[in-house]
Amino acid sequence: MLAKNYTALIIDDHPLIAEAYKSAFTFIEHQKEGVSFHIEMANDCDSALKILTDYSNSTDVLDIVFLDMRLPPSSDGTILSGEDLGIRINEVLPNTRIIVSTTFNDNYRIHSILKNINPDGFLVKNDITPPQLVQAIQEVLTDPPFYSKTVTKIMRNEVSSEYFIDDVDRKIMYQLSIGTMMKDLPDIVHLSLRAIEKRKRQLKKIFNISSTDDRELIYVAKDKGFI
Repeated sequence: MLAKNYTALIIDDHPLIAEAYKSAFTFIEHQKEGVSFHIEMANDCDSALKILTDYSNSTDVLDIVFLDMRLPPSSDGTILSGEDLGIRINEVLPNTRIIVSTTFNDNYRIHSILKNINPDGFLVKNDITPPQLVQAIQEVLTDPPFYSKTVTKIMRNEVSSEYFIDDVDRKIMYQLSIGTMMKDLPDIVHLSLRAIEKRKRQLKKIFNISSTDDRELIYVAKDKGFI
C-alpha cells in the first residue's frame, strides 16, 4: 500500500461493529508508515446520503466505504436498504471502493448484491476476524476484489435460476410490506400491473412460496434482508 491519506466512510447501525471497522483502519495506520485515514461514520440511510451528497458535490475524494446491507429505509422512501446505497455510491462516486458487510448468507441474496453493486470487497459477518478486516481493507485499496470464504463458496455454486432479484423487485416487496395496494403499484414502480404480477409470481417461486397471499412473501423477504 502506497503512503497516502485516505478517506473512509463506515455505514452501519451497530456501534460495536462500526468500532471494529474503525479499529482495523487504526491498526493499519500504526503498521504502515505514511498511511492515514480520515474516517466518517453513518448509522442510517439518511445520514449516509448526506455524506455521499457532500462528497459528490465537492472535489474531495471518498476512497472506501464499509457498507452494511440491513439499514432502515431513508425518510423519503427512495433508499430501502444498504443495497440501494451501494447502487447510489456507484452512480455518484464511481471511483469509491465499496466493502459490503452483511449477516446474510442466502444464495440469492449474495448473488443479488454481487450483480447490483459489484462490490470491491464482500464480507459475511460470521466469517470476519480482526486480521481479515485488515486484509480486506488493504486488498480492496490495492488489488481488489476481496471476498470472505462464505461469499467465495456461494460464487462457486451456480444459482438455480437465471432470474436475479433487482431494485424493482425490492421496491415491489417494500411497497407491499407497508400496505400499498396492487392497483397503486404501477404509478410507483412504473410497470404495468401485469408485469408486476409476473415479478411477484417469480419471487414466490424463488422463495418457494405456494400461498397466493402476499403476507408470506413479505415475511420471507424481510427475513432474507431484501426489505
